[in-house]
Amino acid sequence: MQRILLFLYRIRSFLLFVLLEAVAIWLIVSNNSQQGAVFFNSANQVSGRILNTQSSVIDYFSLAAVNKALVEKNAELLSELEKYRQPVDSLFIPLDSTLRDAFQFKGAKVINNSINLAQNFITINKGAKHGIKEGMGVFNEEGVVGRVKGVTQNFASVISLLHTELLVSSKIESSDVFGSTKWDGKDPKRAKLLYVPRHVDLKVGDKVVTSGYNQIFPEGIPIGRIIEISTGTETNYLDVTMELVTDFTRISYVYLVENSAEEELEALENLD
Repeated sequence: MQRILLFLYRIRSFLLFVLLEAVAIWLIVSNNSQQGAVFFNSANQVSGRILNTQSSVIDYFSLAAVNKALVEKNAELLSELEKYRQPVDSLFIPLDSTLRDAFQFKGAKVINNSINLAQNFITINKGAKHGIKEGMGVFNEEGVVGRVKGVTQNFASVISLLHTELLVSSKIESSDVFGSTKWDGKDPKRAKLLYVPRHVDLKVGDKVVTSGYNQIFPEGIPIGRIIEISTGTETNYLDVTMELVTDFTRISYVYLVENSAEEELEALENLD
């Protein structure tokens, strides 16, 4: 404390000069309207810029929380939308409430992701205590991402669509021709559409979406667009290559979908 007082005593002349300058400026600004207007306009500009910068910094560091909230809200809206979406048909048929409420959606953040292996996995920051279960379908705002493989209390592991053993039931959106999407382990931007009969008329650019047949994904979630078609080496099927709509190099947030009727449907299908 004594050192601080000694330091202030040594610079007493400078401090007195600063004080007198401040008083002089205040007197000029207070008693001269033109100089006062210039001063206050300049002060407002400086303070405005400081406040704007401060707001930008605060907004930047709050983006993670904002994105998390948006994902959770979108998951709620997807659940609500699924209740009211009706199949395209010439006759409107009211859906049973059990069927309408079959799909439930949850949001999660990706905390780990691999794309350079033959069998890639994604880790998300939600687990069993958040309602995540094995087998749930995973997608984002672009399209299909994968399927939940393992679950702990706070985290879950997802089999990426970039996994050579994962099959996703698919269909050509324009013609309802069914097939299965499978990654061949080569290009993370491309996958194969398997089991499409040779007689089917396909076109480059046709959109491939989920079929809704395996109870994992609702019908119509984007998967890719066809870019190559050839007769291939198989006798009965075309060799179809598509470009995936999901960019696996920049996945940040995902949605998880649960079909609450899946166990009942599987039990029914397994009856002797």
